[in-house]
Amino acid sequence: MLTGGLKRFILWDYPRASWQFDIMVGLILVFIFLTPRSWFRDQPRAPQASHVAQLGAGHGGDVFWIEPELLDGVAESQRLPKVSQILKARAGRTRIVTRIEPVMDSEQEIKGYLAFARP
Repeated sequence: MLTGGLKRFILWDYPRASWQFDIMVGLILVFIFLTPRSWFRDQPRAPQASHVAQLGAGHGGDVFWIEPELLDGVAESQRLPKVSQILKARAGRTRIVTRIEPVMDSEQEIKGYLAFARP
């Protein structure tokens, strides 16, 4: 069936500290550390996370986290009505969005938006 060398390789039949063992461990380490993350579509993400989350309420208003994907391609002048529409679809009631603040990382990439709204 399998040749002797291939069978030993598949079944990992080499003693520790042998050159074959060291090569296999080296290949595994190269694969782990040099394989691009994108090959596995591995993106850190909270499981079952919503695109809109209510962060809190205070001073007569609510604060919402809005994922940046929801406002992709929306002109800045149209963001307030769009967020109002999103919040109405989510909560079933109309909210007046007073302002939206982008949240940026250290490379000035938008990670999300804080939307301040009142009922």
